[in-house]
Amino acid sequence: MEKEFLKPEYYENREISWLKFNHRVLNEARDKNIPLLERLKFISITSSNLDEFFMVRVASLKDMVHAGYKKTDIAGMTAKEQLEAINKDTRALVDMQYSTFNRSLTPMLRSHGIEILSAYEDLTQEQAEYVDRYFRETVYPVLTPMAVDASRPFPLIRNKSLNIAALLNKKDQKKGELEFATVQVPSVLSRIVQIPSGKEGQKTFILLEQVIERNIQRLFLNYHVICACPYRIMRNADLTIDEDEAEDLLQEIQKQLKKRQWGEAIRLEVEDKIDKRLLKILEEELHIAQEDIFKINGPIDLTFLMKMYGIEGGDDLRYQPYTPQPVPEIPHGEDIFAAIRKGDILLHHPYQTFDPVVDFIRQASVDPDVLAIKQTLYRVSGNSPIIASLAQAAENGKQVSVLVELKARFDEENNIVWAQKLEKAGCHVIYGLVGLKTHSKIALVVRREEDGIRRYVHLGTGNYNDSTAKLYTDIGMFTCSEAIGEDATAVFNMLSGYSEPLSWNKLVVAPIWLRKRFLKLIKRETEHAKAGKEAFIKAKMNSLCDQEIIAALYGASAAGVKIDLVVRGICCLRVGIPGVSENISVRSIVGNFLEHSRIFWFHNDGEEEIYMGSADWMPRNLDRRVEIIFPVENEALMDEVRHILETQLSDNTKANILQPDGNYEKIDKRGKKLINSQESFCREAKAKVPKKDAYQERVFIPAEPIT
Repeated sequence: MEKEFLKPEYYENREISWLKFNHRVLNEARDKNIPLLERLKFISITSSNLDEFFMVRVASLKDMVHAGYKKTDIAGMTAKEQLEAINKDTRALVDMQYSTFNRSLTPMLRSHGIEILSAYEDLTQEQAEYVDRYFRETVYPVLTPMAVDASRPFPLIRNKSLNIAALLNKKDQKKGELEFATVQVPSVLSRIVQIPSGKEGQKTFILLEQVIERNIQRLFLNYHVICACPYRIMRNADLTIDEDEAEDLLQEIQKQLKKRQWGEAIRLEVEDKIDKRLLKILEEELHIAQEDIFKINGPIDLTFLMKMYGIEGGDDLRYQPYTPQPVPEIPHGEDIFAAIRKGDILLHHPYQTFDPVVDFIRQASVDPDVLAIKQTLYRVSGNSPIIASLAQAAENGKQVSVLVELKARFDEENNIVWAQKLEKAGCHVIYGLVGLKTHSKIALVVRREEDGIRRYVHLGTGNYNDSTAKLYTDIGMFTCSEAIGEDATAVFNMLSGYSEPLSWNKLVVAPIWLRKRFLKLIKRETEHAKAGKEAFIKAKMNSLCDQEIIAALYGASAAGVKIDLVVRGICCLRVGIPGVSENISVRSIVGNFLEHSRIFWFHNDGEEEIYMGSADWMPRNLDRRVEIIFPVENEALMDEVRHILETQLSDNTKANILQPDGNYEKIDKRGKKLINSQESFCREAKAKVPKKDAYQERVFIPAEPIT
């Protein structure tokens, strides 16, 4: 790395950059051009994102401070300085969240006949009777009120659970010490409770915690309830696993998962009207600092709005759902292997259906000529058809090897269940390499054919998850290229044993080879520019925070290389620095689908090279994960990928452009033809399919967090 490009002022702090991304998500909730229920969805997503950010990133910084870690990040900030900046920015974000919800969205919902009561005092007599009956019949039997006294210590308050704290006074004592009690709002019941509205065509809802608050006296019959207030804590959920010492990785992860529930409390949310005495008890018992207490002006935990998004009716308040279209090269129900033999096939999700990927494994599981199936699984759906097919294949006597990544954050428990199910079915299950997460997306099918053994490979930028494939934009490729087939076999031999190949035909694999390849490709463009040749780099990814890559991009920009980047989330690169990054543009697209694909396009003096795969330009992807980047060499497929990237670089509707001051701004669209890249891809996917084969029916697609 050239030292001139390593100055801290040339870099944005990773955590602050992430908070800016969450602001961009929140801005979708503030956009009046977006349907009302869609805007609710984006508020919910910002809350979900913030939870994970605190449980992992903020928790990690707190661990550093506790350990006396003084080293600065690439932007020159210590862990303590980062926490201070995060606290300030998070409070601004939360204030904007609740301002948007209270002042804009709630009145608009009411005007459309949907009311979320802000307090149980607003109930009419009919509604009050309904709520009290609902409490007696449905809620009361589920609750477990917990008092705190000399014989009953302060209970474990579970991570992310919503609770109600109360101060009590015995009825037979005029004066006396106030006692503390708490009750968890049960997650097994819906948090939004629909109640009679009293007006035709109107829907009225009350939150479950308000139902409990209204009836809390029934839980403490011998006491006066002096005050009660909801609260919620966030705990450190970052697993610390010593893989070298762990005799059984699966058992070690199971043990660590239990610790998530009693990790250090790092954030406390309370309603802003909370009694000071109640807050003091929570503060002391949870050992939480003043700066980690957030007083909330509204309902705590806005993730419940995702349920509101899915309420019956209100179709005019949502986007018309999009149905992923067929892949023209793979007619439904036909032999997928015959289709792949005709040539490499590109799949663009969710614009095109994920069904061919599911069918690839399903057909392989029952095909008598298939000898082996090998696949990596990082995140899969709750009822995965791919898992079912892999189990079926093993039961049919095929060699099935599956790498299940047990360390996929917040999917550990799910993946443990799948790993055990696959083992019981007779699959050979691998848990990955020590010290590395396996994040690559690859499936290999070995088939016996008339002319010998042929290997079929699927490579992708996203997980083998049929649910998120309807929500995340990803690209996959089917091929039976002999060179890639050999590489795929080498990948699985490396994962299951100790066979590290000396070289690769086509694939580029992290953590050993990928960083060097990217730096070499960037340097080659730099040399072309210095020689006076045309040079450009166009790339799309989720995050960009690797210092060595950024420094190389700065060097390329300084040499005259034109660099256009689409970076959805974290971006530690700064644009517009004189003599450093004047030739770099960065845009972030936040739309109805989560941008997730990774594309890397290098001009190479006219001999263009395009790569796709599972890796972002982050240290963890390049140094601490098994990742695969694969080339796109078929000219027709290269044209498709170029078109995808160029369309996104032309987006002037959902794109946010990074400014030299570090902020993001929308493009001034006045007088310009509007281009929404996601909508364009939806139209194009439908246009590629003959009308008789196109999927036109409406299918409701639930939303998931944009992380």
